[in-house]
Amino acid sequence: MTLKFFNKLSRNFIELLNDKDDYNVIIKVGNEKSFTAHFNVLKCRSPYFYKELKNIIPNENNIKTITMPNISDEIFDIILKYIYGGIVDLENVETRFIFDLMVTANEFKIEELTKKLENHLIETKSSWLKSHFSLVYRSIFNENEFKDLEKYCNDIVVKYPSLIFDAEDFTSLQESALVSLLKRDDLQLEEVIIWEYIIKWGISQNSTLSADFKEWTNENFTTLKTTLQQCLPLIRYFHIPGTDVSNKVKPYKKILDEQLWDDLTQYFVAPSQPIESIILPPRTILTRNLPTRTKEPTKPFSTIITFEHASEISSWIDRKANTYSLTDIPYKFQLILRGSINGFAPQTFWDICHNHANTIVIMKVKGTEEILGGYNPLVWYTDAAVNTYLGGSFGHTYDSFIFSLKNGNIQNSIISRVKIGTKSIWHISKIYQVYYGPSFGWDLCMISPSSNFAFDYESTCNNNYDHYEIPIRTTTDNFSIVDYEVFKIIKKTS
Repeated sequence: MTLKFFNKLSRNFIELLNDKDDYNVIIKVGNEKSFTAHFNVLKCRSPYFYKELKNIIPNENNIKTITMPNISDEIFDIILKYIYGGIVDLENVETRFIFDLMVTANEFKIEELTKKLENHLIETKSSWLKSHFSLVYRSIFNENEFKDLEKYCNDIVVKYPSLIFDAEDFTSLQESALVSLLKRDDLQLEEVIIWEYIIKWGISQNSTLSADFKEWTNENFTTLKTTLQQCLPLIRYFHIPGTDVSNKVKPYKKILDEQLWDDLTQYFVAPSQPIESIILPPRTILTRNLPTRTKEPTKPFSTIITFEHASEISSWIDRKANTYSLTDIPYKFQLILRGSINGFAPQTFWDICHNHANTIVIMKVKGTEEILGGYNPLVWYTDAAVNTYLGGSFGHTYDSFIFSLKNGNIQNSIISRVKIGTKSIWHISKIYQVYYGPSFGWDLCMISPSSNFAFDYESTCNNNYDHYEIPIRTTTDNFSIVDYEVFKIIKKTS
């Protein structure tokens, strides 16, 4: 018979953690906040601490100090309490915090906690994982430890490959992530399209390679072959149609083993003859909706926002407490205007968007990473008979909102709903449409004295007018834009 008394043991060790008399380790995290601990406890509970601390020379008081500026004090406080007491309290914490805690636990080589948090996210936070897919997917491949999350994410990607392959940052994808997808028999892309993506990824890893392969030397092809050495064996060459082999694969045949190219050539001439190369099985078709084969990969629906942003905006339109998953976005974002295509003259906005309702305006601010925008459920009017009061007239709705979207430098999105419904949308009179574009109240306006949004620092985002609830920008300075887009929001039919 074995008697176990873990509860009291846990309490006693938490008391030891709080005892400031006998510590011999100081850990500085985040903004130089200090925690005290005991080397013998740390080394038994975390291989990371054992490795890092064993070579640190203690001071005259026999105390070792370690600094970890990239770890937040809130997360480290929970990690330390787990190390001592084996208890982690996840009540009233956001899912992003749990995700960051999992990543940090993995950095400290605390396998038990890492695995528990990983399973917790998969089992109870699937909606969050899907709506923050890009963040999750790239984080889990920084360390090759999150096998369950890797499978969870890849099960989604193989069905919806555009989430990764058509993303603007596809070429920055980790090699381990790319290899894990190529290994999947159920990746829903035609093999020749996979080949084109692989070539694109490999070239992007080498800044010395010209975009025109006709200018390449033998050394250039060797460089690409070395870069793709983990990927090339995973391509199902013998399931690429002969025409595509000739047009798409042959130009890069120098990166293939000579025997493979000889066998591939023979296979299409005399398929019944034996060959030496390994023939991988064809990928399994899970759905009939395979991407259409085109000369170029399918373009993203926007040059400014991602599908993750679209899911977030869709949830705001429907006033949902939780963000829609990437696979459940209920709206289609139909592009009707893009500045870099249609031009940046304010009049262009009114000419194209006249009589369109349920639109999203997206702006990329020049000189920063800001993405600003607004939603207008009303029709944009250009009729002079409507716009007669002080250069225009206000539309009336309580369903509009303005926003700032998270990106690489902006941690959190901000939504600001209209507060004064009678001043939600400003319709400009025709005589002023050469200078004024879309205006959400007077809180977010596109204005250009020279009739070019991309030239003037005159567009404004100013919450001093108080037509919307909260500021979406830290400064009220005028700004110019890199580009802007207008989407018509269309409800998908089941």
